[in-house]
Amino acid sequence: MPELPEVEVTRRGVAPYLEGRVVQQVVLRRAGLRWPFPADLARLLAGRTIRSTGRRGKYLLIGFDHGTLIVHLGMSGHLRILPFDTPAQKHDHFDLVIDAVPEHGGRADGGIWQAMRLTDARRFGAVLWHAAADGAPDNHALLRGLGVEPLQAGFSAQLLHRQSRTRAAPIKQVLLAGDIVVGVGNIYASESLFRAGINPKTPAKKIGLARYEKLAQAIREILAAAIEQGGSTLRDFVGADGQSGYFQQSYFVYDRAGLPCRVCGAPVRQITQGQRSTFYCVRCQT
Repeated sequence: MPELPEVEVTRRGVAPYLEGRVVQQVVLRRAGLRWPFPADLARLLAGRTIRSTGRRGKYLLIGFDHGTLIVHLGMSGHLRILPFDTPAQKHDHFDLVIDAVPEHGGRADGGIWQAMRLTDARRFGAVLWHAAADGAPDNHALLRGLGVEPLQAGFSAQLLHRQSRTRAAPIKQVLLAGDIVVGVGNIYASESLFRAGINPKTPAKKIGLARYEKLAQAIREILAAAIEQGGSTLRDFVGADGQSGYFQQSYFVYDRAGLPCRVCGAPVRQITQGQRSTFYCVRCQT
């Protein structure tokens, strides 16, 4: 599943093509994905100017004066910027057609259009609408319970320590829950816990502030590095430019079960936590 770095890489890739541009058409090739597409979406967006792009956790936010388009990539989805008349393939379900950016091949009068195309083979993604009349996007049902952003100022070791004092669940599961800190998905939780030297099975409430200092720093460093390297290649994930990320070349434990730890040489172990695979080193993580 695309995690925070992959979604941020996607946002950065599409932003220059979207921000300040006018929506010309909305193309829907099915009734919906994980949820139905918003009713009358074409009427809502046609002729409207895209004011901003943002991200909340794993959700991409495309801002208009009258509301926000919320896009989730699901298990295997990705966005690309293409000429609007590029023939659609089997799993191309949604196009947001915009007037082209002149420096990227269009004319100043918008004579050549482009499309932001959502491709989602498993159809676990989503395209939703949140009207400005309903308040800020964080008021949306899918966003209001999310924790702090790990790359913003509100995230700290003190927050992790304070919010985990009653959490008996393993720290890996607490990170994935998303209600304390958002966007630290399965891959980056395993890598961050390795860098911090914390066993993923440790109850969250038993971790002290000093160890949370190491974990918070590890999370920030791992996510920032993944973004800079274009994210990870997760099955068919690609960025908006069609290129795969390469952070997976830097994994210390994730998907390396049985291979020697890059630090101590002990075999990396794999266990299942909450139906997700966890990878760790029994020597380096205590």
